[in-house]
Amino acid sequence: MKSILQIFIVVLLCNATLFANDLQEVKKISLKKDEQKKILVKYDNKKRLFKFRWTLYVNGGIVVLRSYDKTVAQNILYLNHKNQSFRVELKTRGADFYNVPYILVKFKEFDFKKNIAKFVLYLSDDKEQIRLEIVKNKQKTR
Repeated sequence: MKSILQIFIVVLLCNATLFANDLQEVKKISLKKDEQKKILVKYDNKKRLFKFRWTLYVNGGIVVLRSYDKTVAQNILYLNHKNQSFRVELKTRGADFYNVPYILVKFKEFDFKKNIAKFVLYLSDDKEQIRLEIVKNKQKTR
């Protein structure tokens, strides 16, 4: 009986990893207020720019402005709440309806001393079509 239970647990754990979330952590990002992060999204022969920044942190909520491929949006994210992240689909669904690759941006922490918000970017891309490139911010000269 004990060995059957052990086999059952092993099979259960193996199946759990098969159905585990397919998100890959791409990058940890720290941003000051109104500092913009740009990410170049490449697939097929296309290049698209994903940009986001935060403008306000109050009462545990952070206001994030974002744009991708001519679509502009605003999200309010919270640390200790269901609403900790937003998702951006990177390709249109097209004729072959499948799991569309997307970026998930998750709000992880707010550093009150430095006034910096910390985010983690995840990529879901079953068919491994997407390449992400972080665009370095240009330094301002005085």
